[in-house]
Amino acid sequence: MIRAVIFDVGECLVDETREYGTWADWIGVPRHTFHAMFGAVIAQGRDYREVFQEFRPGFDLYEEREKRTAAGQAETFGEDDLYGDVRACLQRLRSEGLWLGIAGNQTVRAGRILRELFSSDVDLIGTSDDWGASKPDPEFFKRVADSVPFEVGEILYVGDRCDNDIRPARDAGMHTALVRRGPWATIQWYSVEAKQLPTFRVESLAELSGEIARFNDSGH
Repeated sequence: MIRAVIFDVGECLVDETREYGTWADWIGVPRHTFHAMFGAVIAQGRDYREVFQEFRPGFDLYEEREKRTAAGQAETFGEDDLYGDVRACLQRLRSEGLWLGIAGNQTVRAGRILRELFSSDVDLIGTSDDWGASKPDPEFFKRVADSVPFEVGEILYVGDRCDNDIRPARDAGMHTALVRRGPWATIQWYSVEAKQLPTFRVESLAELSGEIARFNDSGH
């Protein structure tokens, strides 16, 4: 039975289109060129951070984040960057008695923004910087499990990536839902892993309530 639902952040709750556009601007690359390389790197199964190396060898993402902040151009997101189904999904799942959380690979700054946006909507907000462990490291999912007041097999982790979200969460003993949006899910959607690993495959977060209800009613 699923009693808790934990959401990834980027391309699950937050549309990162604007943010990656500002990175293209920061390194002086046309946005369409940056996005094309981004998709190519993901399709090759490489770490997305290698995109920056293609344009600027030796690029240090942490250092550049600090430079952006100092220049008054810090990475950020807000209400307008949330996918349109997020608020209604959280409200519905909470009304149905599910325990909710948000946990993803995010900076301390992003963690503060998440708390401003969601503290009244969820029971847990955790980030990789908070925990000192990043997905897909099993320690990250252990931290998630330790933070949820239910058995690990009663947790559903919702994400957009097979490699960072679905596979490691499943290996940790959680149920999983792959949501089809953002570059990773779009590229991975027809892969064997994307078809076989998730407990659910959804086109929208609006589908989660029904999927969870059917799963729980089936006696799992």
